[in-house]
Amino acid sequence: MGRHSMRCRQPLQEGKWQDTPRRMRTIRDTTYVQPQDRGATAAIGNFDGVHVGHQAVLGIAARAADAPLGVLTFEPHPREYFAPAAPPFRLMNAAARAHRLQSLGVELLYEMSFNDRLASLSPEAFSKDVIHEGLGLVHVTVGADFCFGKGRAGSAETLQAHGKEMGFGVTIAQLVAENGDEVSSTRIRKALSDGKPEDAAAMLGHLHRIEGEVLRGDQRGRELGYPTANISLDGLHPPRFGVYAVRVEVLDGTAAGSYEGVASLGVRPMFGGNAPNLEAHLFDFFGDLYGMSLSIALVAYLRPEMKFESLEALVAAMDDDSAKARSVLAGANG
Repeated sequence: MGRHSMRCRQPLQEGKWQDTPRRMRTIRDTTYVQPQDRGATAAIGNFDGVHVGHQAVLGIAARAADAPLGVLTFEPHPREYFAPAAPPFRLMNAAARAHRLQSLGVELLYEMSFNDRLASLSPEAFSKDVIHEGLGLVHVTVGADFCFGKGRAGSAETLQAHGKEMGFGVTIAQLVAENGDEVSSTRIRKALSDGKPEDAAAMLGHLHRIEGEVLRGDQRGRELGYPTANISLDGLHPPRFGVYAVRVEVLDGTAAGSYEGVASLGVRPMFGGNAPNLEAHLFDFFGDLYGMSLSIALVAYLRPEMKFESLEALVAAMDDDSAKARSVLAGANG
């Protein structure tokens, strides 16, 4: 176990670990867990947003045992499973969550399928079948408000009792506060709905990012002199509609790298009847991004979404938006 020494994963102030970890492996079924993927110390939760509270739980888990660092989470989100018709609420999709967790030093992602079988497990059965026998975890860390098992009948203290009986350690992490209030995904969603990405970032510990594959659109932006990369918001909580200064990571392909830009988030009222999406224009970029994966970070909200009297007025506004975004991003760099 010495090669998993905790000195390789001491958290820094910005919430990242000092050394780049080995590539994270994902396990989705307790039936097919390889011997090398057992014996981890893991944080348990939904980790929507991977905010500073989640990062604190990860840090505690990393220090709890001399073992590989894991995360036990669920897909779909249990809230989606129990209320599939509810409005979109997630801050990030599964791929974005995995990227963020890997960047924080997580080596093993136990992304369990949340289905009828898992939902029906009693707290004791979950502890035995999933944590102890299924995944063979040596230690788990949960937040103080953690609930689990059918009907959310189990608490963090219940899990602690199960750990003593079954032979795995349990640490209960206290909730993290920001400006006197507990950090939560609910508060982050409200900040984004209010057009305050800076407030969301303070609670997240990182800029709020929307990730996805670039979709082929109607190419109106190209015709207007502002080619855009279109990303779907399907399943995600929509931030306030409007124009944002953004930072963009192209995650794959020949254009992989970091860029700055301006983005419009909303339904494009000039052209009517559109599903909400995110359209990002990358400054000083010339190339084809179709089919590539992008991670778009909302840096600052510039103005609400508007319908203009003419295309000329729209282009003039886009010119102004771009100038403002460049100024904001230059200041943020400083």
